[in-house]
Amino acid sequence: MPQAIRTARFRIGQVVRHRIFPFRGVIFDVDPEFANSEEWYQSIPADVRPRKDQPFYHLLAENAESEYVAYVSEQNLLEDESGEPVRHPQVAEMFMKTRDGYQPKAGARH
Repeated sequence: MPQAIRTARFRIGQVVRHRIFPFRGVIFDVDPEFANSEEWYQSIPADVRPRKDQPFYHLLAENAESEYVAYVSEQNLLEDESGEPVRHPQVAEMFMKTRDGYQPKAGARH
């Protein structure tokens, strides 16, 4: 039985926020389905553990205290409509700010 082709709902350069936890970030890479370690997956509490068969996004993320890289399932992301810039220090290395988000810089690699 052929597998259905999934289209990622979000794009590289888009600013998103987590549906439950208070952080947001810029997407810099997308995996079509879960591609992290089983140990990482099992560390997520079972009652909030996402399905593996969906896109997962790599974010240059920030919360009130710090900046970091996050790996988040599509089901746990929402579009961030605040229009606020993301302060993560790597954003300027990888993206140019545009009116509606961020555009990857030519030659930028993740």
